[in-house]
Amino acid sequence: MGKKRIMLVGLLVLSTILAACGSYKFEPEMSIDVEDFSFTNQNNEQVSLDSLKGKPWLAMFIFTNCNSICPPMTYNMTDVQKSLKDEGVKDYQIVAFSVDPEVDSPDVLKDYLTTYSVIDDSKWQLLTGYKQQYIEQFARKSFNSLVKNDPNSDQVVHMSSFYLVNADGVVVKDYDGATNVPVETIVADMKALTK
Repeated sequence: MGKKRIMLVGLLVLSTILAACGSYKFEPEMSIDVEDFSFTNQNNEQVSLDSLKGKPWLAMFIFTNCNSICPPMTYNMTDVQKSLKDEGVKDYQIVAFSVDPEVDSPDVLKDYLTTYSVIDDSKWQLLTGYKQQYIEQFARKSFNSLVKNDPNSDQVVHMSSFYLVNADGVVVKDYDGATNVPVETIVADMKALTK
C-alpha cells in the first residue's frame, strides 16, 4: 500500500512538472510605445518602426568605439541568437541603436558586426543616421533608457539592457545584457511572443 501511494504521488508531481514545462506564460513588465522612426542600417537600407512591426524584436544601445560594455553585450546577443535558433524561433529581429552616430556610419557598423560570430546577420539591424541629441531623447522616451555623451572623452554613457519589443512596437520587458544575461528567459519570452 505504501509503495503504491509513493508511486502515485511521484506520478502526480511528474505530471505537474511536465504540464508546467509546456505552459510557459509570458508576463510583460512594462508598456512603453516606441516612437516612430526611420534610420539607416549597416547595409545602407532604411529600417523603420513600421518595417519591424509584425514580429517581436530585441533592442540594445551600443557603439563601435566602446571600450567597456558594448563588446560583451554584442557577444551576449550572439549567444541569445544561437539559443533562439536552437529553440526554432525564426520570426524576430535584433536591433542595435548606435549611441555614437557621428562615428558609426553604415560601413563602420557592418565591419563591427563581422568581428562577432553572428549565425544569421539578416536578423541584425545596426542603426545610425541621426544626431547624438536625438538618440539621447529617443532612448529616454521609447525605452526609459539613459544615453549621455561624455564631453571629456570619446565614450558615450548608456545602459547595458536588452529590451524586448512586441510585434506592435511596444517595449514589454528588459533584461541585463552585460552580465548574468537570462538567456533562457529571453528565449522563452520570444517564443511566447512569436506564437
